[in-house]
Amino acid sequence: MDSVVVALEFADRINAHDVSGLAKLMTKDHAFVDSLGAKATRPAIEQGWRQYFEMVPDYWIEIERAFGFGDTAILLGRAGGTYVGKGGARKQKNRWETPAVWVARIKGRKIAEWRIYADNEPIREKMKEGNRLNP
Repeated sequence: MDSVVVALEFADRINAHDVSGLAKLMTKDHAFVDSLGAKATRPAIEQGWRQYFEMVPDYWIEIERAFGFGDTAILLGRAGGTYVGKGGARKQKNRWETPAVWVARIKGRKIAEWRIYADNEPIREKMKEGNRLNP
């Protein structure tokens, strides 16, 4: 059950947009893996979170179910927010939401790997629209 507690704490830090708090919960060799399999490690992932929170300033995740299996936690839920394009305006039409699954591998009460499985098409579409409007 400890794996679930650590993963839920990480999710809380995401919802708080607390990059320092996220960093404290990451192992030194922490890896973030997105839905396409792209991997980011420390220290780059810390800057990646900052940039993502600027791009989606109201980004949120909602955990509906959580399961622990030894050093692994699986979280089921949804993610969403509002994409802010180059113009910097947060517009209702730029809101998106998608079902998501996160798999967290825990080492020493810290997150060694945070992997997300989600359909990125909703935010990609908003990004395409934003780039067409703000070349």
